[in-house]
Amino acid sequence: MAVGAEMVKTLRERSGVGIMECKEALEATGGDIEAAADYLRKKGLSKAVKKADRTTSEGTVSSYIHPGGKIGVLLELNCETDFVARTDQFQSLAKDITMQIAAASPLYIKKEDIPPEVIAKERDIYITQAKESGKPEGVIQKITDGKMGKYYTEVCLIEQSFVKDQDITIRELIAKRIAELGENIKVNRFARFQLGK
Repeated sequence: MAVGAEMVKTLRERSGVGIMECKEALEATGGDIEAAADYLRKKGLSKAVKKADRTTSEGTVSSYIHPGGKIGVLLELNCETDFVARTDQFQSLAKDITMQIAAASPLYIKKEDIPPEVIAKERDIYITQAKESGKPEGVIQKITDGKMGKYYTEVCLIEQSFVKDQDITIRELIAKRIAELGENIKVNRFARFQLGK
């Protein structure tokens, strides 16, 4: 059975798990949403969403200096306990995220961090572009929404495709580690330095 986008969307809304994991679960269960939800629960991925509100006061400050010394990153990655903060999986995740920041230059952690005036300015630019290209009024909003979605994937760390695996986002990468480690994990803050900028 072919797994359609609507089925993936339904499972994603229900489980809170990433698109690729939902698609994999549906393919493994022949498109059965109930069985796919159980499949995700067995893998522990749906637990990640339930842990999202738990307090993260432990963690690590990780750094990355790109070869050549022209780009450097500092990251504060938080989890719930010192025990998890010391695990190889958590430290590896911190390193992966610092390299992501060095390579992809995000400006914000998530969409909610973008100031409203920046969003309004971007949206205005896309609306103007669509109008000037002669698009009909009914299509302008859809084009603008599509371009805003692309903008978020460029400037928001957790919306970006992971540089080591373009099939998943940083959000999905973190969700996998939450499922593995059994604790909430959050990017608290980061700073990216580039020589001359």
